[in-house]
Amino acid sequence: MTNALSELMNSLDTLLADGATGTNLFNMGLQSGDAPELWNTAEPAKITALYRGAVDAGSDLFLTNSFGGNASRLKLHDAHRRVRELNRAAAELAREVADTAGRKVVVAGSVGPTGEILEPVGTLTHALAVEMFHEQAEALKEGGVDVLWLETISAPEEFRAAAEAFALAGMDWCGTMSFDTAGRTMMGVTSADMVQLVENLPNPPLAFGANCGTGASDILRTVLGFVAQGTERPIISKGNAGIPKYQDGHIHYDGTPELMAEYAVMARDAGAKIVGGCCGTTPEHLRHMREALDTRPRGERPTLEQIATVIGPFSSASDGTGDEEARPERRGRRGRRRG
Repeated sequence: MTNALSELMNSLDTLLADGATGTNLFNMGLQSGDAPELWNTAEPAKITALYRGAVDAGSDLFLTNSFGGNASRLKLHDAHRRVRELNRAAAELAREVADTAGRKVVVAGSVGPTGEILEPVGTLTHALAVEMFHEQAEALKEGGVDVLWLETISAPEEFRAAAEAFALAGMDWCGTMSFDTAGRTMMGVTSADMVQLVENLPNPPLAFGANCGTGASDILRTVLGFVAQGTERPIISKGNAGIPKYQDGHIHYDGTPELMAEYAVMARDAGAKIVGGCCGTTPEHLRHMREALDTRPRGERPTLEQIATVIGPFSSASDGTGDEEARPERRGRRGRRRG
């Protein structure tokens, strides 16, 4: 049976994904440090509004409010026994929004990192990581998602564990990593490394790519890095709305809707099949991205110089694939909130 996402990719030139989760929920009153997943049952109207905001802005797919919905992350909020309940609720609310959209909209079940580091560097075993990802995947499947969506991953070991879990759940999936350390993930993965990782999996994703990171310019360079490997697998680009800045006690992103429209077109022209936003991206940004994708003709693949001129400078001199860049030191617990 053909997956709903595959059907949509076959019928549309470029898919518009959604924007931020955290940014938009903070605007609705979520407090810093609180688990957004708890709102799936405590504030379902607000989660529905989050989903509808993306759909009404023109998104072809949107992610469920389940990024931190695994047992390890929920344990920080004494909610680790509620994995099935919270993920299923996230998916059911999303399913209702998608089914009443009046057009085909794909529901993607968001799965973020565990927040732990796998062996041999850390203490989390492969088996336990698979178990946690599987538990979350089954709950999202039960709630009615069309596809699973792994995101903001840094370590290849965690990416593989999630892929194994999704196979156990019998679900198609997509996967993105966050290239936020001089063109590499926090654990040293380059764009070239990720292509090799994806293609060597026994159950490769329907699409793969990058999300979050350090800004729209950097993620476009990463997309070009994927394309340079000759991959024919659909590429995902979900970049932040500019660069985060701390102002008046809050994090603000300086990317305007107009800038994100330019980013969306450049991401498409660079080779991305699915284009969306991450941190800081609101429905207003998405509306401009939708209009730009619909009205501006496909152009030549942008150069690094063109990206820097239109979107802004890169955060590092290299994309991390050159010999001149040493691998970053491995760090402790990771896996920040998406959006």
